[in-house]
Amino acid sequence: MSNKKSVYIAMSADLIHPGHLNIIKEAKKLGDVTVGVLTDQAIASYKRVPYMKYELRAEIVSQLKGVSKVVPQETLSYAKNLRSLQPNFVLHGDDWKEGAQKQTRNEVIEVLKEWNGELVEVPYTQGISSSELDKTVRAFGTSPDVRRGYLRRLLLAKPTLRFLQAHNGITGLIVENAKAKRGEHTVEFDGMWASSLTDSTSRGKPDIEAVQLETRLESLNDILECTTKPIIYDADTGGRPEHFFYTVRTLERHGISACIIEDKVGLKKNSLFGTNVQQKQDTIDGFCKKIQVGKKAQQSDDFLVIARIESLILEKGHEDAVERAKSYLQAGADGIMIHSRNKSPKEILKFCEAYNQFKNRMPLVVVPTSYNEVLDSELSTAGANIIIYANHLLRAAYPAMMDVAQGILQHGRSLEIENHCMPINEILELIPGTK
Repeated sequence: MSNKKSVYIAMSADLIHPGHLNIIKEAKKLGDVTVGVLTDQAIASYKRVPYMKYELRAEIVSQLKGVSKVVPQETLSYAKNLRSLQPNFVLHGDDWKEGAQKQTRNEVIEVLKEWNGELVEVPYTQGISSSELDKTVRAFGTSPDVRRGYLRRLLLAKPTLRFLQAHNGITGLIVENAKAKRGEHTVEFDGMWASSLTDSTSRGKPDIEAVQLETRLESLNDILECTTKPIIYDADTGGRPEHFFYTVRTLERHGISACIIEDKVGLKKNSLFGTNVQQKQDTIDGFCKKIQVGKKAQQSDDFLVIARIESLILEKGHEDAVERAKSYLQAGADGIMIHSRNKSPKEILKFCEAYNQFKNRMPLVVVPTSYNEVLDSELSTAGANIIIYANHLLRAAYPAMMDVAQGILQHGRSLEIENHCMPINEILELIPGTK
């Protein structure tokens, strides 16, 4: 039996750089090296899902000189793997003594004490930044195939995703780059919602399916060219089943990850009007056939057809919504969107509770436009897998632009409204490739 000592390293290994190689080199001097490659789920708990799937990253690491063994690390915490392997040493760069990883470092030290293991910290490799490398890779963009499959990867890696409406290139860049600190973690949006309401409104058209797919593709192409995150397309009613077939083919070819169709027929009216306007719900059989047409049109397994239920909007009640959800899933829907215009989330939470009992449960989508007091964490706990903020960027932009326009008219110049405007140099820096 070998008396050689053992060493443990954890890394995401999405972008291998000299800093990683240096850590492995130093670890090899101390003994046999085991690398815990973080799974997609572990990485998604604190930043974007990696470009490469776990299996590919693990294979690459296994081929690096000095690595004896590769194991999955399923959480940011090292504790489970350390107690299983009981290594003599854990190696890490010395850049985790402060900040978000400080708590993880302290836990490693405490766990190693259980068998007198030792933490060895290697000086940080100057001039190498994973964050900067990530920005560089993102600047190259992505391909339709990679983007289309990204949503399924996210759904496997994270319990709940946040999507925000985008209707042109600049709003796409906002969704792509917006970040905020929430406690010790940085949060961001996971993807974009291509809303028919905001797309038609931004063109000065009513939200009645007046804007054809070919025209909406212009906005989509602007977003696709300057972003990398997945896009869910609002396909309204989907139109005639024969037309929906080609809609799916077109969206899939462009790299869109999913479309959502609502179970209404006739002239489309916005759901938030509810029963104040005439809206007719499709029959269960009729809508199931449309779902099946969309699924038959698919040419890859990546694309999702999600069924939107209007029963609560049209005051048909909870039981009708549940019955439709069961039928739509049986027909092949890849997920369910439940919609409500009630200011209270009670009927949505009640639906979530029932939906979670389904044996063939698929991802659940919610849109908290009216019931906006509920936290994303509460919706996540209830079982929501995708939360869509469906129209907020357009709603924010219009009053801001109107204030500026009226201010210029009122004052006869633009000086007084300058503090309402983003500096032009910041606008230029926002656009990729400007410099």
